[in-house]
Amino acid sequence: MVSRVPSFEACSFRAGAHCFAVDSGCVAEVLHSATLTPVPLAPEAVAGLLHLRGRIVPVIDLRRRLSLDSTEQEASQTNLVVRLGDDWYSLLVDEVLDVQAIPLERIERTTTGAVSATTDAVTGVYVAETRLIHILDPERLVQSLLKQRTTPFVRHGVSHGG
Repeated sequence: MVSRVPSFEACSFRAGAHCFAVDSGCVAEVLHSATLTPVPLAPEAVAGLLHLRGRIVPVIDLRRRLSLDSTEQEASQTNLVVRLGDDWYSLLVDEVLDVQAIPLERIERTTTGAVSATTDAVTGVYVAETRLIHILDPERLVQSLLKQRTTPFVRHGVSHGG
C-alpha cells in the first residue's frame, strides 16, 4: 500500500531575485508578450490593462506590488493570467519556471505578526532543493489593490436638477 502525502500543484515563477508560486488550478494561461494599456490614477502596482479574447484584464506588476527591486526590470516579462471567480487578472512576472507538486506538510506558514503591506499575500514558504519558494494567495494580491482605489469620479459644476 502506497501512502500519498497531501500536496498541491503549484505554478512557480520568478520576480526579481525571488521565487514565488500560486496554485496552478487558478492559472488560465501564460502570455510571453502582450500590449498593455496604461490606466491613469491606478495604484502604482497596476501596470495597465490587457485585452485578452474579449476580456479586459488588469495587469499587476509583482515587483511593484511586493516592493521588490525594479531597477533591473527584465526586457521580456511574462503575463501569468489567473482566474479568481469570474474575474481574470494578470501577474506580470520575470519568468515562469515550472509546475510542481508541493507537499503541504513542508510549507512553513507565515505568522500573522510578520505580515506587512508588502507581504500580506505570502501565505507560506517552501524550501525546495535549490531555492526558497514563497507561496502567494492571488486573492490577497488583488484585494489590497482594490482597497487602494482612488475615490470615485466627482462631478464639478452646476447640477441641472439631476
